[in-house]
Amino acid sequence: MKKKVFLTRTLHDFALKELKKKYQIEIHSGQIPIPQTKLRSKIKDIDGLICFPYDNISKEIIEEGKNLKVISTYSVGFDHIDTEYAKKKKIRVGYTPEVLTDATADMAFSLLLDIARRTTEGDRTIRDGKWKEIYGAFDYVGVDLQGKTIGILGLGRIGSTLAKRAKAFDMKIIYHNRKHVAKSKEESLGAKYVSFEKLITESDFLSIHVPHTKETDRLFNMKIFKKMKKSSFLINTSRGKVVNEKDLAMALKKRIIAGAGLDVFENEPIKKNHPLVKLSNIVLAPHIGSSTKETRIKMSEITVKNLNLGINGKKPTYSVGY
Repeated sequence: MKKKVFLTRTLHDFALKELKKKYQIEIHSGQIPIPQTKLRSKIKDIDGLICFPYDNISKEIIEEGKNLKVISTYSVGFDHIDTEYAKKKKIRVGYTPEVLTDATADMAFSLLLDIARRTTEGDRTIRDGKWKEIYGAFDYVGVDLQGKTIGILGLGRIGSTLAKRAKAFDMKIIYHNRKHVAKSKEESLGAKYVSFEKLITESDFLSIHVPHTKETDRLFNMKIFKKMKKSSFLINTSRGKVVNEKDLAMALKKRIIAGAGLDVFENEPIKKNHPLVKLSNIVLAPHIGSSTKETRIKMSEITVKNLNLGINGKKPTYSVGY
C-alpha cells in the first residue's frame, strides 16, 4: 500500500507527477493558510507533509501525526515548524536553502535601488497624474549608492550574496554577525566586521538577513531607529517580525529615518489600510524574495527530494536538527 502524503498547497506539475508515482497524495484547496482544524484532521494518518512558510506546524499539530515521518517545507525559513518537538518525535524536517540565495539577494538590492532612486514613488506620481512639469535641479532627487555604507545584519548565504552586489556598486560594506566570518571571506567581499551598535549608527543602508528568534523579535524598534542616521534606509527581506512595524511607520512618518524597503511583514498579507501603505518613503513588495521562475522550480525539486528521503527514514538533503 502506498504511503500517504498531504500538501497544504499545490506544487509544480512535474513535482506532483513524481509524488503520485510513489505515494497516495492529497492537496489542500481553499483557504490559505490551511485552517488548523483541517490540518489537525489530515495529519492523523499521513506519512509525509509538504507545507509552506505561512503554515503553523505547531507541537499540537505534530502530536496528531502518529505515522508522520517527515515534514518538508517549501521555504528557506523553518520558524513556522516546532522543530524541537519534531526532533523529539523522530520526525525529519527538510527545507530549501541555497537555491533561493541569489533571488532573495537580488530582491534586497532591488528594494535598495528602488528606495534610493525613488522609482516606485515616481511610478505612482505618473499613474496618479501628478507629474505636471519637468523636474529641475532641486526637484525629486534621490541618492547615489557609490561611496555609501551598506550594513548587513547576518552575513550568511543571502547576506554574502548581497555584499557581492553592493561591492559592484562601489559601496562600503560593513556587517554584524554573532561571530566573525573567515578572514578570507571578509577580504573577498570587502566586508568589515563591526559591533551591532556601529552597524546601526554608521549604515546608510541597513539590510536585515537574520531568522526570527526570541533574540531578534521586533529587534528593530523606535529605540534602534533613533540611533540610525536620519538619512538612512532600512531593507528587510528576512522575517517580518524582526521589525516593529508600528514603530517603523512612526519613524518614517516623522523622518527619523529616510526610508525603507520591505518584502516581509509581521502578518501577511497586509491590507490597504495598513499604516505603512499610506507612506511615500517606503517600497512594499508582497513577499516575493524567492519568486523567480527558476528558483521556484528548484525549490519544488528539493522539497520533493527532502520528502522522499525523510519518508524512507533517511536524512533530507537539507535537514533541520535530525
